[in-house]
Amino acid sequence: MSRISILIVLAIIFNVNNNLKASNIESNLTPQQEKIVTISAFAAKGELEKLKIGLNDGLDSGLTVNEIKEVLVHLYAYCGFPRSLRGLQTLMLVLDERKSVGINDNWGREASSISDTRAKYERGKEILAKLSGTTPPEGRVTTGYAGFSPEIETFLKEHLFADIFERDVLTYAQREMITVSVLMSIGGVEPMLNSHMNLSLNVGINPDQIKEMIQVIKVNIGEKEADAANIVLIEVLKNRNLN
Repeated sequence: MSRISILIVLAIIFNVNNNLKASNIESNLTPQQEKIVTISAFAAKGELEKLKIGLNDGLDSGLTVNEIKEVLVHLYAYCGFPRSLRGLQTLMLVLDERKSVGINDNWGREASSISDTRAKYERGKEILAKLSGTTPPEGRVTTGYAGFSPEIETFLKEHLFADIFERDVLTYAQREMITVSVLMSIGGVEPMLNSHMNLSLNVGINPDQIKEMIQVIKVNIGEKEADAANIVLIEVLKNRNLN
Protein backbone atom coordinates (compact mmCIF):
# COMPACT_ATOMS: atom_id res chain seq x y z
CA MET A 1 0.00 0.00 0.00
CA SER A 2 1.37 3.46 -0.92
CA ARG A 3 2.08 6.13 1.68
CA ILE A 4 -0.84 8.23 0.35
CA SER A 5 -3.21 5.25 0.63
CA ILE A 6 -2.10 4.61 4.21
CA LEU A 7 -2.70 8.26 5.11
CA ILE A 8 -6.19 8.14 3.58
CA VAL A 9 -7.09 5.01 5.53
CA LEU A 10 -5.74 6.49 8.78
CA ALA A 11 -7.76 9.65 8.18
CA ILE A 12 -10.93 7.63 7.66
CA ILE A 13 -10.28 5.62 10.84
CA PHE A 14 -9.64 8.83 12.79
CA ASN A 15 -12.84 10.45 11.57
CA VAL A 16 -14.99 7.35 12.16
CA ASN A 17 -13.62 6.86 15.68
CA ASN A 18 -14.06 10.55 16.52
CA ASN A 19 -17.62 10.49 15.22
CA LEU A 20 -18.42 7.43 17.30
CA LYS A 21 -17.00 9.04 20.44
CA ALA A 22 -18.86 12.27 19.79
CA SER A 23 -22.13 10.44 19.24
CA ASN A 24 -22.27 9.16 22.83
CA ILE A 25 -23.96 5.94 21.71
CA GLU A 26 -25.30 3.84 24.58
CA SER A 27 -24.51 0.13 24.58
CA ASN A 28 -27.96 -1.30 23.88
CA LEU A 29 -26.38 -3.27 21.04
CA THR A 30 -23.66 -5.85 21.59
CA PRO A 31 -20.34 -5.14 19.81
CA GLN A 32 -21.22 -7.82 17.25
CA GLN A 33 -24.67 -6.31 16.61
CA GLU A 34 -23.22 -2.82 16.20
CA LYS A 35 -20.74 -4.16 13.64
CA ILE A 36 -23.54 -5.90 11.74
CA VAL A 37 -25.28 -2.51 11.48
CA THR A 38 -22.17 -0.66 10.26
CA ILE A 39 -21.13 -3.40 7.82
CA SER A 40 -24.65 -3.52 6.38
CA ALA A 41 -24.83 0.27 6.08
CA PHE A 42 -21.43 0.76 4.44
CA ALA A 43 -22.00 -2.13 2.03
CA ALA A 44 -25.46 -0.84 1.07
CA LYS A 45 -24.04 2.62 0.33
CA GLY A 46 -20.98 1.31 -1.50
CA GLU A 47 -18.60 3.02 0.97
CA LEU A 48 -15.87 0.43 0.45
CA GLU A 49 -12.99 2.09 2.32
CA LYS A 50 -15.21 2.54 5.36
CA LEU A 51 -16.50 -0.99 4.83
CA LYS A 52 -12.93 -2.29 5.09
CA ILE A 53 -12.66 -0.71 8.52
CA GLY A 54 -16.05 -2.10 9.52
CA LEU A 55 -15.10 -5.59 8.35
CA ASN A 56 -11.85 -5.52 10.32
CA ASP A 57 -13.72 -4.29 13.39
CA GLY A 58 -16.38 -6.97 12.89
CA LEU A 59 -13.81 -9.75 12.74
CA ASP A 60 -12.03 -8.31 15.77
CA SER A 61 -15.34 -8.18 17.67
CA GLY A 62 -15.83 -11.93 17.28
CA LEU A 63 -18.01 -12.21 14.19
CA THR A 64 -16.95 -15.22 12.13
CA VAL A 65 -16.07 -15.04 8.46
CA ASN A 66 -19.18 -17.03 7.56
CA GLU A 67 -21.41 -14.73 9.62
CA ILE A 68 -20.05 -11.67 7.82
CA LYS A 69 -20.34 -13.44 4.46
CA GLU A 70 -23.97 -14.15 5.32
CA VAL A 71 -24.56 -10.49 6.16
CA LEU A 72 -23.21 -9.46 2.75
CA VAL A 73 -25.21 -12.15 0.95
CA HIS A 74 -28.43 -11.30 2.80
CA LEU A 75 -28.34 -7.61 1.94
CA TYR A 76 -28.41 -8.24 -1.81
CA ALA A 77 -32.15 -8.90 -1.47
CA TYR A 78 -32.60 -5.30 -0.33
CA CYS A 79 -29.95 -3.27 -2.16
CA GLY A 80 -28.96 -5.47 -5.10
CA PHE A 81 -26.29 -7.85 -6.34
CA PRO A 82 -23.74 -5.10 -7.21
CA ARG A 83 -23.52 -3.86 -3.61
CA SER A 84 -23.45 -7.42 -2.26
CA LEU A 85 -20.74 -8.56 -4.65
CA ARG A 86 -18.58 -5.49 -4.00
CA GLY A 87 -18.98 -6.15 -0.29
CA LEU A 88 -17.89 -9.77 -0.67
CA GLN A 89 -14.91 -8.73 -2.80
CA THR A 90 -13.94 -6.24 -0.11
CA LEU A 91 -14.19 -8.97 2.54
CA MET A 92 -11.90 -11.19 0.45
CA LEU A 93 -9.36 -8.37 0.30
CA VAL A 94 -9.57 -7.77 4.05
CA LEU A 95 -9.06 -11.47 4.81
CA ASP A 96 -6.01 -11.59 2.52
CA GLU A 97 -4.53 -8.52 4.19
CA ARG A 98 -5.12 -9.93 7.67
CA LYS A 99 -3.65 -13.28 6.69
CA SER A 100 -0.55 -11.55 5.32
CA VAL A 101 0.17 -10.14 8.79
CA GLY A 102 -0.45 -13.45 10.56
CA ILE A 103 -4.13 -13.14 11.49
CA ASN A 104 -6.03 -16.38 10.92
CA ASP A 105 -9.71 -15.55 11.30
CA ASN A 106 -12.36 -17.94 12.56
CA TRP A 107 -14.52 -19.08 9.65
CA GLY A 108 -17.29 -20.45 11.88
CA ARG A 109 -19.92 -22.96 10.91
CA GLU A 110 -21.68 -23.39 7.58
CA ALA A 111 -25.45 -23.30 7.11
CA SER A 112 -27.25 -26.53 8.02
CA SER A 113 -28.79 -28.69 5.32
CA ILE A 114 -32.53 -28.14 4.74
CA SER A 115 -34.53 -31.27 5.53
CA ASP A 116 -38.00 -29.78 4.98
CA THR A 117 -39.31 -31.27 1.73
CA ARG A 118 -42.40 -29.09 1.40
CA ALA A 119 -42.66 -26.65 -1.51
CA LYS A 120 -40.49 -23.59 -0.97
CA TYR A 121 -43.49 -21.28 -1.32
CA GLU A 122 -45.16 -22.95 1.67
CA ARG A 123 -41.96 -22.87 3.71
CA GLY A 124 -41.40 -19.21 2.93
CA LYS A 125 -45.01 -18.37 3.75
CA GLU A 126 -44.62 -20.07 7.13
CA ILE A 127 -41.37 -18.22 7.93
CA LEU A 128 -42.95 -14.86 7.08
CA ALA A 129 -45.88 -15.74 9.37
CA LYS A 130 -43.40 -16.49 12.19
CA LEU A 131 -41.72 -13.13 11.65
CA SER A 132 -45.09 -11.38 11.56
CA GLY A 133 -46.55 -13.25 14.53
CA THR A 134 -49.55 -14.31 12.45
CA THR A 135 -51.12 -17.47 11.07
CA PRO A 136 -50.09 -18.34 7.49
CA PRO A 137 -52.94 -17.57 5.07
CA GLU A 138 -54.50 -20.34 3.03
CA GLY A 139 -53.36 -20.50 -0.59
CA ARG A 140 -51.58 -17.68 -2.36
CA VAL A 141 -51.81 -13.96 -1.64
CA THR A 142 -53.66 -12.27 -4.52
CA THR A 143 -54.14 -8.69 -3.29
CA GLY A 144 -51.95 -5.59 -3.65
CA TYR A 145 -48.59 -6.00 -5.37
CA ALA A 146 -48.96 -9.80 -5.08
CA GLY A 147 -52.04 -9.71 -7.26
CA PHE A 148 -50.51 -7.22 -9.67
CA SER A 149 -47.26 -9.20 -9.98
CA PRO A 150 -47.64 -12.85 -8.89
CA GLU A 151 -44.03 -13.36 -10.03
CA ILE A 152 -42.58 -11.10 -7.35
CA GLU A 153 -44.82 -12.73 -4.74
CA THR A 154 -43.36 -16.12 -5.70
CA PHE A 155 -39.79 -14.80 -5.58
CA LEU A 156 -40.36 -13.25 -2.17
CA LYS A 157 -41.80 -16.39 -0.60
CA GLU A 158 -39.60 -18.99 -2.31
CA HIS A 159 -36.30 -17.16 -2.45
CA LEU A 160 -36.19 -14.47 0.22
CA PHE A 161 -38.16 -16.12 3.01
CA ALA A 162 -37.24 -19.72 2.16
CA ASP A 163 -33.83 -19.84 0.47
CA ILE A 164 -32.31 -16.96 2.45
CA PHE A 165 -34.10 -16.86 5.82
CA GLU A 166 -33.85 -20.64 6.19
CA ARG A 167 -30.05 -20.42 6.29
CA ASP A 168 -29.25 -20.68 10.00
CA VAL A 169 -25.81 -19.05 10.02
CA LEU A 170 -27.70 -15.97 11.25
CA THR A 171 -30.82 -15.71 13.42
CA TYR A 172 -34.05 -14.09 12.30
CA ALA A 173 -33.23 -11.15 14.60
CA GLN A 174 -29.81 -10.66 12.99
CA ARG A 175 -31.35 -10.82 9.52
CA GLU A 176 -33.94 -8.19 10.41
CA MET A 177 -31.16 -6.05 11.88
CA ILE A 178 -29.34 -6.22 8.53
CA THR A 179 -32.53 -5.47 6.61
CA VAL A 180 -33.44 -2.45 8.73
CA SER A 181 -29.88 -1.11 8.52
CA VAL A 182 -29.89 -1.39 4.71
CA LEU A 183 -33.33 0.22 4.34
CA MET A 184 -32.37 3.11 6.63
CA SER A 185 -29.16 3.66 4.68
CA ILE A 186 -30.57 3.66 1.15
CA GLY A 187 -33.61 5.80 2.07
CA GLY A 188 -36.83 6.38 0.20
CA VAL A 189 -38.37 3.05 1.23
CA GLU A 190 -40.19 4.09 4.37
CA PRO A 191 -43.18 1.69 3.99
CA MET A 192 -40.77 -1.26 3.81
CA LEU A 193 -38.76 0.15 6.72
CA ASN A 194 -41.96 0.40 8.76
CA SER A 195 -42.74 -3.24 8.00
CA HIS A 196 -39.29 -4.48 8.92
CA MET A 197 -39.07 -2.41 12.09
CA ASN A 198 -42.27 -4.18 13.14
CA LEU A 199 -40.79 -7.57 12.22
CA SER A 200 -37.67 -6.66 14.22
CA LEU A 201 -39.74 -6.01 17.32
CA ASN A 202 -41.55 -9.32 16.74
CA VAL A 203 -38.28 -11.30 16.73
CA GLY A 204 -36.81 -9.80 19.88
CA ILE A 205 -35.08 -6.57 18.92
CA ASN A 206 -36.22 -3.95 21.42
CA PRO A 207 -37.04 -0.26 20.77
CA ASP A 208 -33.85 0.98 22.45
CA GLN A 209 -31.77 -1.21 20.15
CA ILE A 210 -33.53 0.20 17.08
CA LYS A 211 -32.95 3.72 18.42
CA GLU A 212 -29.27 2.92 18.79
CA MET A 213 -29.21 1.49 15.25
CA ILE A 214 -30.58 4.82 14.03
CA GLN A 215 -27.83 6.63 15.94
CA VAL A 216 -25.21 4.40 14.29
CA ILE A 217 -26.71 5.30 10.90
CA LYS A 218 -26.61 9.00 11.82
CA VAL A 219 -22.91 8.80 12.70
CA ASN A 220 -21.83 6.67 9.76
CA ILE A 221 -24.28 7.50 6.95
CA GLY A 222 -25.94 10.82 7.65
CA GLU A 223 -28.50 12.87 9.58
CA LYS A 224 -31.03 12.88 6.74
CA GLU A 225 -31.23 9.07 6.68
CA ALA A 226 -31.36 8.89 10.48
CA ASP A 227 -34.08 11.54 10.76
CA ALA A 228 -36.25 9.73 8.20
CA ALA A 229 -35.78 6.44 10.06
CA ASN A 230 -36.63 8.06 13.38
CA ILE A 231 -39.95 9.33 11.99
CA VAL A 232 -40.79 5.78 10.91
CA LEU A 233 -39.84 4.36 14.33
CA ILE A 234 -42.01 6.92 16.15
CA GLU A 235 -44.98 5.82 14.04
CA VAL A 236 -44.23 2.12 14.63
CA LEU A 237 -43.97 2.53 18.39
CA LYS A 238 -47.12 4.69 18.51
CA ASN A 239 -49.13 2.08 16.63
CA ARG A 240 -47.88 -0.63 19.02
CA ASN A 241 -48.52 1.55 22.11
CA LEU A 242 -44.80 1.47 22.94
CA ASN A 243 -44.10 5.21 22.78
